Amino acid sequence: MSDIPAVESLAVDTTTCFHHRDRPTGRNCTRCGRPACPECLHEAPVGSHCFECVRAARPPAAQRVRQRAAGAGPVVTKTLVGLNLAVFLLTSLSPGGSLTGDGASQLTTRLALTATYVHQGELYRLVTSGFIHYGAVHILFNMVILYRFGEMLEPALGEVRMASLYLAALLCGSFGALLLSPHALTGGASGAVFGLLGATAVGLHQRGVNVWHSGVGGLIAVNLVLTVVIPGISIGGHLGGLIGGAAVGWFMLRVPTTRRSVLDGAAVAAVVSALAVAGSLWAAGR
Repeated sequence: MSDIPAVESLAVDTTTCFHHRDRPTGRNCTRCGRPACPECLHEAPVGSHCFECVRAARPPAAQRVRQRAAGAGPVVTKTLVGLNLAVFLLTSLSPGGSLTGDGASQLTTRLALTATYVHQGELYRLVTSGFIHYGAVHILFNMVILYRFGEMLEPALGEVRMASLYLAALLCGSFGALLLSPHALTGGASGAVFGLLGATAVGLHQRGVNVWHSGVGGLIAVNLVLTVVIPGISIGGHLGGLIGGAAVGWFMLRVPTTRRSVLDGAAVAAVVSALAVAGSLWAAGR
């Protein structure tokens, strides 16, 4: 009688994904070491990480927002340029409008700044007048300067202070226009743009940079000369925006960007804006 060797049954332990318990896998997360299926793993610079490790390594939501905003460039500046262009096309293509600035459409007249209607309560004109333009040359000149100096200021100020600076300069420009030429039909982003020039000049001076060597001082001087020499340009609007932007910019740019400085800068811009609106009401009612 021969001996027949017994066949032993070998039990093999099957490793399954930590998340999908019914899925066998031979891979592991290189960060936490847990077994994971291909669906739960994401490629990493070294190895693969499971989705929980990827989620844990993400920065806080506020930081992610700041990173996305930084990658998008000067968001407020681009938005302002886009709004100006959109309003220009809308007013130019409206009845009576013209891309060359030969005439003013009914919509342009409805949005422009003039003392009579401001005195009657149409305060929206203090803002809307800063987004209408009389011809392609007018808006092209303003938008080039807006973008050039907006992309310089916005990274230093942040979105909130950049927007509040622009609004304050715009309203100060409206006040100046009503003060010196109350019955003219005024429009254009020039007051706000002059405000950005003023803020840039002040910021450079605070950092020990000669504004004349930087070219900003010369640009302001040339534009002021053109403001006086060329007929039909709002002297009050340009001067008001320049002074308002320089005043707000002096405070905003003198301190490092912190959460407190952002709030304080916006508060200063709000006070200047309120004073500009009050001054506009007074000037319109004289």
